[in-house]
Amino acid sequence: MKQGEIVEGLVSIIMPSWNTGRFIAESIQSVLEQTYANWELLIVDDCSSDNTETIVKSFKDSRVKYFRNTKNSGAALTRNRALREAKGEWVAFLDSDDLWNPKKLELQIDFMKKNGYKFSYTQYEKIDEESKPLHVYVSGPNKVDRRAIYHYDYIGQLTMMYNVEEFGLIQIKDIKKNNDYAIRLQLYKKPEACAYLLKENLAKYRVRKESISHDKFIKKLKSHFDLFHICDKKGVVAAVWHTFCNLFFGVLKKLTYERRVL
Repeated sequence: MKQGEIVEGLVSIIMPSWNTGRFIAESIQSVLEQTYANWELLIVDDCSSDNTETIVKSFKDSRVKYFRNTKNSGAALTRNRALREAKGEWVAFLDSDDLWNPKKLELQIDFMKKNGYKFSYTQYEKIDEESKPLHVYVSGPNKVDRRAIYHYDYIGQLTMMYNVEEFGLIQIKDIKKNNDYAIRLQLYKKPEACAYLLKENLAKYRVRKESISHDKFIKKLKSHFDLFHICDKKGVVAAVWHTFCNLFFGVLKKLTYERRVL
């Protein structure tokens, strides 16, 4: 698949949505408030049964673009469609229940341009379903190379940004869980890929009660195994190894890169 014509300076923001009418207006508003104005917000609705479509269409800004799947397809294929629609020099991601700080795009693009980086991520904080702070702040390594990304997915989906000319069109397999991690693994197919940390808290990750991250332990193991075995095409032994590496480094990540401030 070929990427279409790239618009210099434009940021394509990928936002999949399914029944997030309760949150999506706030997410869109956090994009509209960006100090960097050259963006397109690509919202792909995966057949929501709530009022998501009505809410999105109430925003009368031509940069907000709404697409609706003809059938429920899951987050992986929904993100794939949004990525195919992207025209920007840069791609960023924001789920339809998460938020950005107003200077997120401006500071991140400036950070990458000044340093010649093609891939970066930022720090973020956690909020609850009512948008109240949980006083948990998440960081990561100064740089995440290929070895590090297989140890653990240190990069918050809502914070990452990459250059399309460098990485091309990213498409992932239809896996139901860990599809955000799968996007990162596709980026790291480029051997020299490396994500650099901007040490600024520029996003807010919403912790929801029904979140996939609250899956039972055995389900988590299987979803990680499927990620490495089915999506990343690793053999059984390698997939098991990477799965247990993720568990180990996940514990270290919480101890090293997450802090609670009361």
